[in-house]
Order: sequence, then structure tokens, then C-alpha cells
Amino acid sequence: MFVYADNAATTRIDPDVVKAMMPAFGELYGNPSTIYSKGREAKEAVNKAREQVAKAINCRPAEVYFTSCGTESDNWAIRGIVKHYAAKKGKHIITTNIEHHAVFECLKALEKEGFEVTYLPVNEEGFVTAQQVKEAIRPDTVLITVMTANNEIGSIQPIEEIAKTAKENGIFMHTDAVQAVGHIPVDVQKMGVDLLSLSGHKFHAPKGVGALYVRRGVLPDNLLNGGGQERGRRPGTENIAGILGLGAAIEKATSSLERDMEYVSALRDRLIDGILKNIPQCKINTPSHHRLPGTVNVSVKHIEGESMLLLLDMNGICATSGSACASGDLDPSHVLLAIGLPHEIAHGSVRFSFCAENTVEEIDYILDVFPKIAQRLREMSPLWEEAMKNDI
Repeated sequence: MFVYADNAATTRIDPDVVKAMMPAFGELYGNPSTIYSKGREAKEAVNKAREQVAKAINCRPAEVYFTSCGTESDNWAIRGIVKHYAAKKGKHIITTNIEHHAVFECLKALEKEGFEVTYLPVNEEGFVTAQQVKEAIRPDTVLITVMTANNEIGSIQPIEEIAKTAKENGIFMHTDAVQAVGHIPVDVQKMGVDLLSLSGHKFHAPKGVGALYVRRGVLPDNLLNGGGQERGRRPGTENIAGILGLGAAIEKATSSLERDMEYVSALRDRLIDGILKNIPQCKINTPSHHRLPGTVNVSVKHIEGESMLLLLDMNGICATSGSACASGDLDPSHVLLAIGLPHEIAHGSVRFSFCAENTVEEIDYILDVFPKIAQRLREMSPLWEEAMKNDI
């Protein structure tokens, strides 16, 4: 049996999305920047997709700008705001210590350029509070950037409350909603944010296309220099196929959102219950509330996450590690360390992430395979043997 349980990393392109993209490989070959009929046809298709995205997140189509990915959207939002407004407002930025690397690395680079960043700590379930943000605000704070939902443990932050605090203090508010859009309700008007990043491949659109919501009146500097595409804000010839796919995918995802959330949440809970019943000395790192429907992050004590991943893969199950070791970094996940896990436990973590395409049968297959893998690895582990001797 094959089980794809890494939907937080990327999702399979929906067949209906592929169908929506096909005209871009045929009759819609015109450049949207041209004024003749072929170009106008392509531009109309792009604008339709823009309307689909705007409807999904409740904003004006003119506030949606297409990008290549969530990383570009994050970098544009953050760099664009601080570069444009630093002279007027200041060079201080507030964020959390569990942000995605697309935000972290951008901020680290800005620190080298003279900006100051406050990294707010989260609690043991991965949450930050609006009060923490309020207390961190300084006269020179120009931007607050806090992710909507965490990509590793699934905690959903109180963005509406944080954005209200930002607005009360005249500070711009950005949120990385890459893991949220298409999985939970995202309404930029209700949230009160100034900028929001999203990425298509997280909700069954193709890789290589994303979008940035920019509230009307907010003026981030351009990240790229070039032509006048995207109303002069994001140069580069449009990825027509990707944009059509993004529009179709976000429309489909939001049309069945309530039903899918209920279904995927049940899969998540079934897996968590089964793990806790069948694997001793493990810890669920996903919070018990305010969490994504499909994310389960678990630490299995006294064994390595990479070993579990390899054996899961040998049994046809695709998951990912809570540790960054798989990418060649010997340090465990910064998110798991931020919620207080010791290095040795953070290293023994696995994340499963599901979507509406997953089935109960797949969850049960994981629950049949995963405990056996944990037992096998523990039998080989001197750490487990020592723990049993000391009854810990």
C-alpha cells in the first residue's frame, strides 16, 4: 500500500486543476502585456484567476499580485515594507521564533543591513499572544510578521488580535498564510492584515506559483526590477499556466472547505489516538486546539526521526522528519526546540500531514506499520535499553 502523508510539504495537482491549466499550453499562448487579441485573451484569463483568489480570501482583485511562490511573497512583503517605510517609521521588526525559513532568512539578512528584529518566544504548544506583541512594540517598529499556521506542528496563531494591536499602533502587519490557505478559512478583512502570502502547491495547484495580498494604500517597494507586469509591482512575464492552476485550485479548495476540514480533522484525530495507544513514550507536538486539520507531529523517544522515515518509506509511507537532519543540517527543528523539546527528543520526531484525498484505510495502515517500526528501532537502540534499565 502507498500512503502520501506529507501534504504540508506539497500536494498532488488536482486533475480539475490540470484541466484548467491546459489552455495555457495551447490557444492561450499570448503575452498578457501585449494589446492584440492573443495577448488580451491571456490577460483576461489571468484576471479571472485573480478574481478567484480575491474571492477566496475576501479582498479586491486589484489587491492580489501573482508571484512565483510563498518564499517570494514573504520576501517581497517584508523587504518591500521595511525598505519603503524605514525612513519614516523606523527599522524595528517583530516576529516569532517559529516562523518558516522564508521569513527567518529574510529577517536575518535584514539584520545584517542594520534592521533590528525581536523574535518572540512561543509557549509549549507553539502559540504567541497579542499581549507579547504589544509589549515588544517600540516607537521605531515598522512591521509585525507572524505566520497564520505553523508548517511543522500546525498551531494557528491569533492573527486577528495581533493585527488589531498592530493597527492601534500604526504598524504594518504581514502574515505568512502558506499553510493556512485552502485548509482553514482565511479572510483578510476579518484578520485585519495588510499583507498576506500564499502558495499554490499547498492546495493542489502546481509548484512555482503563489500570490501576495497587499491592502489598498499599502506601498511596499518592488522586490524585482524589470517590466511593468502586475500593474508595475511585480515584473516578469506571467506564468499563465501556473496562475490558471492557482485560481482553479483555490476556488475548488474553498468551495468544499468546511466539509474537508471536518473529514481531515477526523483522520488526524484517528492517527493521534492510535499512536498514543500503540506507541509508549511518545509525545504529540501538535497542539490540542487551534490547530490545522491535517497536521500530526509526534516525537518517539530514544530513536532517530530519519531512521523512522526510511523505514516508513520502505513500507510505502511518505512523511517527513521534525528534524532538519534530512536536509543535511545536524541541528533539530527550530520549531520543536522553541516549544521546549530537548535536542534528543526533537531529533526523534516525524510529521504526518493529510488532505481530503487521504483515507481512513491509509490511517489504519500507518497505525499498523508505525508502531512496529518504533519497536524495531528501539530494540536496536542503546538509548532505549538504557531508558528501560532506568525506567524512564
